Amino acid sequence: MTIQTSRRSGGRQARHAARTAPLSEHIRPVRAGLSGGQYKPLSDDGMTRIHQAALTALEEIGLADAPASGVEIMTGAGAIQGTDGRLRFPRALVEDMLAKAAKEITLCGRDPRHDLQLSGTRVHYGTAGAAVSMVDVEGKAYRDSTVQDLHDAARITDRLDNIHFLQRPMVARDIPDNREMDLNTIYACCSGTTKHVGTSFTDPDFVDDGLEMLHLIAGSEAAWRARPFVSNSNCFVVPPMKFATESCRVMEKVIAGGMPVLLLSAGMAGATAPSTVAGAIVQAVAECLAGVVYVNAIAPGHTTIFGTWPFGLDLRTGAMTGGSGEQALLTAGCAQMHRFYGLPGGAAAGIADAKLPDMQAGWEQMCSNVMAGLAGLNMVYEAAGMHASLLGFCHESLILGDDIIGQSLRCVRGIEVDDDTLALDQMREVCLGGSGHYLGTSATLARMQADHVYPTLGNRSSPKEWVENGRPDLLARATARKQAILNEPAAARFAPDLDRAIRERFTIHLPR
Repeated sequence: MTIQTSRRSGGRQARHAARTAPLSEHIRPVRAGLSGGQYKPLSDDGMTRIHQAALTALEEIGLADAPASGVEIMTGAGAIQGTDGRLRFPRALVEDMLAKAAKEITLCGRDPRHDLQLSGTRVHYGTAGAAVSMVDVEGKAYRDSTVQDLHDAARITDRLDNIHFLQRPMVARDIPDNREMDLNTIYACCSGTTKHVGTSFTDPDFVDDGLEMLHLIAGSEAAWRARPFVSNSNCFVVPPMKFATESCRVMEKVIAGGMPVLLLSAGMAGATAPSTVAGAIVQAVAECLAGVVYVNAIAPGHTTIFGTWPFGLDLRTGAMTGGSGEQALLTAGCAQMHRFYGLPGGAAAGIADAKLPDMQAGWEQMCSNVMAGLAGLNMVYEAAGMHASLLGFCHESLILGDDIIGQSLRCVRGIEVDDDTLALDQMREVCLGGSGHYLGTSATLARMQADHVYPTLGNRSSPKEWVENGRPDLLARATARKQAILNEPAAARFAPDLDRAIRERFTIHLPR
């Protein structure tokens, strides 16, 4: 009896050790680039009607406020400037530029292990946004976000398996000079993670300095152009149907500098976009199609992400509803339109309107993250850490979001049906003279890691075990993991000679 107990205990310990050990890439149950596309909120006819409506909007309404350089570029390609100053886009022009646009792209990481292949329904989750505050979970309060907070978010992202890229999730409000803020954003992100980074420029005059820093980090301009590991998140339009003049000038400069571009249209349904889900998608698609014309008139086939980001709005109060079912539908519908055009695309999901990482935040983040993944969205932006409808960012929520996204990716992976998974051999083994259960069978043990996603922080113990373990608190565990990560040296930190060269050339606010 003692021997049997020892064997069972040893088996449990062995299984626990196997479950908690880092998994080799080939047996991980979820990973970057799993193919979604199972969920289709739009019918084929619905997608066609949205496409036709977007073309009509471009042809009849057009976009205002393009910079002089943009007018020259787009009219040179075939756009028509009316007496009202608006640029209108003939259908044939849009179709021609869609034919030139890149259909499969790679977003590089500083470490090639983190390269993201964007095509079809391959799904990747990451951060994004421009939060102005940090969520203090212990004090249940908000404070201004800093460049140190941004760097810490990058370091945490670097350690999370299910956060595949880092787009700047907050602004460094402790750096009042916009040029220094833009440059320190690049520094803070790239010295914190070797995953792909997305950032913005507040002024076209800052782009050259940003590229110079990136050339230093890459080792040379040629090395940067061969593997650009930072993309430009570019709000090139101000909905409804107007170009953002300065952002367009930024876009022209980053394209010349070899930087990938996220064409970002972020209308608010009911305010700066139509209130209906279909109408908001139509406008976002039309605006991004104008961007496709713009980019490919400059550099055909340039690495570009079709960034339709319509947001939901609570029409009773005017508050943003990033955590709503409507938002989830907006994002999933946009993912379908990206596939309709065969273009790499991105949109927003995982946003919480909740102010803290609580139950409301959990349901809001899970709903849209699952639907975005099932719809096959290539780049799921703002998928973790965002609170208060994008006003606040939370390190603990970023860590908890890794668990949420792990479960979302398991849904994306779906159900494999083959001779092994149908399990008739297992049923024969267990039921015909076997133990009568599947616990501990060779098949169960062989697939326990490859088929199942185990939460890092989520607690699945019984109430009795939970009490015996001191009633572990989810947020406290997330805080402890944050501290453990930040107490270790950043794996992405720059070599001393590179760091010294950057600091001699630019004003860097992060301490050494």
